[in-house]
Amino acid sequence: MSKRDPLPADVADLLTAVVEALDLPIPSIETADERKHYRLLENRTMHARIALQSLLRHRAHPDLADDAAYIRRCTAEHPVTYTPYKSDRMEAEG
Repeated sequence: MSKRDPLPADVADLLTAVVEALDLPIPSIETADERKHYRLLENRTMHARIALQSLLRHRAHPDLADDAAYIRRCTAEHPVTYTPYKSDRMEAEG
């Protein structure tokens, strides 16, 4: 088995920003919450795609920290505004 190189810190930071942007709580079963969840996921996905596409287009001069900051800024500008799903089982355990 070949030895793996560790992920560079700036790459790990960018990937963390993408995961945090896309890791949304499941919405309640209310139709309005499902719509809000879908729109939010769509919006955050768009911003992550823009940042990653920019990196691929400008490979000679990547600025991973700036792209991670962009994703985090867009994520903060579009917070979760719907009611997350809560099951009876989760409440009993929690």
